[in-house]
Formats: sequence, C-alpha cells, structure tokens
Amino acid sequence: MGRTRNVRLEAAIQELGLPQARLAARFRSVAEENGASELATTNQSSITRWISGTRPSGRAPAILAATLSRGLGRTVTLADIGLDAGGGDDPRPPQWSADTLTTLVDLGGTDLDMDRRRVLVNSAYSVAGLALPSETWWKEAAERARTRTPVSVHTVTPQDVESVKEMTVFFSRRDQQRGGRGAGRAALVAYLRTEVAAYLDGRFPSEEVRRAMTSAAGELAYLAGWTAFDAGEHPVAVAWFTVATQLAEEAQDAPLAGHVLRAMAHQAVDLHHPRHALELAEGSMIERRYKLATPRERALLGVVHARALAASGQKKEALAALTRAGTDLAAADPGIEEPARVAFFGEASLAHESACTLRDLGDLKGAEAAFRHSVRTRALPYARTHAVTLGYLGDVQVRQGYLDAACTTWNQARCGAPSPRSRAVEAAPLPTLTSGPEKSSPT
Repeated sequence: MGRTRNVRLEAAIQELGLPQARLAARFRSVAEENGASELATTNQSSITRWISGTRPSGRAPAILAATLSRGLGRTVTLADIGLDAGGGDDPRPPQWSADTLTTLVDLGGTDLDMDRRRVLVNSAYSVAGLALPSETWWKEAAERARTRTPVSVHTVTPQDVESVKEMTVFFSRRDQQRGGRGAGRAALVAYLRTEVAAYLDGRFPSEEVRRAMTSAAGELAYLAGWTAFDAGEHPVAVAWFTVATQLAEEAQDAPLAGHVLRAMAHQAVDLHHPRHALELAEGSMIERRYKLATPRERALLGVVHARALAASGQKKEALAALTRAGTDLAAADPGIEEPARVAFFGEASLAHESACTLRDLGDLKGAEAAFRHSVRTRALPYARTHAVTLGYLGDVQVRQGYLDAACTTWNQARCGAPSPRSRAVEAAPLPTLTSGPEKSSPT
C-alpha cells in the first residue's frame, strides 16, 4: 500500500513560504541547538519525503515542529503537521532532547483531546520512557533554553511570573479538595498549554526572569503530572513529569528537578518497577538536587529513596535512608522558607512513607506502628490521605491475622473518606487490597 501524502505538513510549509532547501538548512540549525547531531544530514530530499508520507524518525518530528514554529511566529504542534501519535501509532514518551516547548504544547493538546488522550491513557506504562538522559543533556539544558529564539513579541515581566505561581497554588488547592479527576484538571492543562506556553515563547528582559518563569512553568507541569498520576493515568503522568523535569533543568532549578524525579520514582515503585524506581530516586538525590533543597524537601526525597531501596531488596540501605529522612525533617525549622510544593510533607507523611518502606521490607509490626502514628498526627485538611493511610493500616493488620481490627480500621476509612475523585482514595487497600499513592500534591 502506498504512502499517504502529509497534507498538513505540506500546508504549513507552504504557509511559511520558504524553499525546501532553506527550510532544511533552518531545520539543521535547530537540530544543532538541541544536540541532535544525527539530523545533520537532513536536506531538501528529506523534506520532500516527509511531505510525501514518510514519517521522520527519532527527534526529527519535534525539531521540525520547532523550526516551523519559529518561522511562522506561533507554536506549531506535531498534530498541526500530521506527526502526532494519535493516528494509530503507539504513543511514545517525550524525547529528552526534543524541543521542550513544542512537546509541552503538543502534550497539552493530547491531554485535552478526549480521543487522543484515550489512546495515550490506554497505552502501556513504558519503563523505556524512564531512562534518564546523559550527563551532557543535563549540562546543556539551560543553554538550549537561553538560546531559544522567541516567537512572541510579548516581554515577560516579574508580574507574569507571579501570576503563574498564583494559578499553580489555586490549581493545587483544588486538586487537594477534588482529586486528580476533578473538573479543574482540564482548566489546568489548558492554562499551561496556552498562556504559560505563550510566556515561555516570549522575550525575557533578564536571565533571572527567564529562569523564574521557566521554573514556575515546571511547577505547573509537575502538578499536571501529579493529577494524572492521582487519577491512575500513568502514561499521561510520566509524559508530564518528563516535561516538568526538562523545564526545571532549563531553569537551573535543581531542587525542582529532584522533586519531579522523586515523583517519577514514587510512581515506578507503585507500579512494581523497582530497578527503574531506584535509578530515578538516586537521580533525585544527587548532590546539586539534594543539597540545594530545603530540609523538608530533602526529607521527602530521602523517604522515597528509602522506598525504592526497599522495593529493590536493599534492607540496610533502606533503613539508613529512613533515618536520614527523619533527621532532615527534624531540621525543617519554621523560620526556613520552604517551597509550597512540600508544605504537605510533615510528620504524618514521613510516618506513612516509612510504614510503606517497613511493610515492603517485611516488618509488618513496624509498619503497623508507623501507620498508626501517621493516623494520629495527620492534619484535618488531608482527609483523603488519611483514608489511604487507614486502608494500608488495615492491609497490614490482615497480613498479621488481625481480621477484626482490620475491619474496624477499614470502616473508619470508609466513614472518613471524602467523595472518591482520586485514585489515591479509590485505590487504597480496603477490602480489595490494591495499592495507591500517599497524596503529595504541591500544597
């Protein structure tokens, strides 16, 4: 069967009005900026083949979209040029070295389009997408962002940065109240894909403002990922987490990058991929991420590292990581300014994650005691997480043969749980004994 001509790509190139040879030259320049040396031989014949229906491989689609975006003065997505994954191909996680802004806008479009999103949600959670990029990629991320050619004429201001931060707090609070399946999630993604993407495509008066806006966008992309994780949409979550990590690195916000990698490790633990969970957790703990983080965030990174070590069967190392996490949390003095994303993490959260670690190490009595401590110290605003902890506590009691105690615990969870709009509540191990995450939204 012959190839189908890519009329969308052809229309975009015609709109640009450049000869294919000049378009190929611009493509090679953008590829070089992004470290895609494998695309250095792209020429006019390549463009002709792509128009005729040959699908470009690897990073070429994202580079092509970025090239056309610059030329047309607006963001061009993979869907706009007929190269998105919605046409029947298996969705792939974002390439680490692809143009971050193009990936963000395209992923947002997929997330908001019910048919395209269904394809992504129904695809398999791919551990291949969890492989961390080379050290060179990390080092060059900020430089790639600094040299990105702006498309918008808008000059981003500090007030614009504050607006994005305020919206992040708003959406985060809504997520805490309604869960990942709440109505606010679509609004979050739409805001990220349109207004925030436009800011990132704008002009920056200083490097400080560029980094601040990119970091704020990374926080919001992380929240989009967490709400997808909370809703059990794991392929969507890992895609957003990847974009969030890229934005954090472009902002040179090492603690934020560590925070997102920690969330990816948490997800991998829950989905029973211990080797990849440990790689991600160790990535979150490298010196520049761990040491630049505040004590509360270091504790969060450390306790998820402990869970990954436990899942990998490394008992001694896991217990040592738990001890260090406790020490870090004890150092979280109220006078230290902490990022909003870790405000939720306190004594109850540490006890919950410690209990999960002890449970996975086979210490059921220790896990039961830690879950009970979490229940006693949990603050009222976190009712959904409280229900999850009670569910896990009942599970541990059943494993020890305490069936009556477990039934009492589960009844408490049922009575105290809010309306289940979140995977964290729905998947807590009540009588079904399935698994779910300890709720850790940014606020």
